[in-house]
Amino acid sequence: MAVNGVVAFPLGGRPATAVVGAVVTVLGLTLAFAGVAAVIRHRTTIVPHRPVATLLTGGAYRLSRNPMYTGLAIAYLGLALLFGSWWPLALWPLVIVTVRQLVIRPEEHYLTQRFGQAYTDYQSRVRRWL
Repeated sequence: MAVNGVVAFPLGGRPATAVVGAVVTVLGLTLAFAGVAAVIRHRTTIVPHRPVATLLTGGAYRLSRNPMYTGLAIAYLGLALLFGSWWPLALWPLVIVTVRQLVIRPEEHYLTQRFGQAYTDYQSRVRRWL
């Protein structure tokens, strides 16, 4: 079935998928905002590719080296469930690979140069995502 020229790809299981989607979205946004709060609290930058003042390893950064990206990726999945469409779920791997290549990879290179062994040690203790 096509809607406005786009093939509908509805997700079943309503209303349970909507409820699960809402919960997953909130959890993802909570993780992302915890990452933002830590950056603000430590007076460093939230803008990718800008010099950072300190290496964050506590709070949300104990769970993931990229809690903002991880949280947004989780929220993305939650929104797909909430809105009941398979399209965002099908495209999610492409979104993750794109963020990894265009944002995370350069950030990790920069952080390795900026913090050296401290960042390498942090990488060995904490996963990139979850």
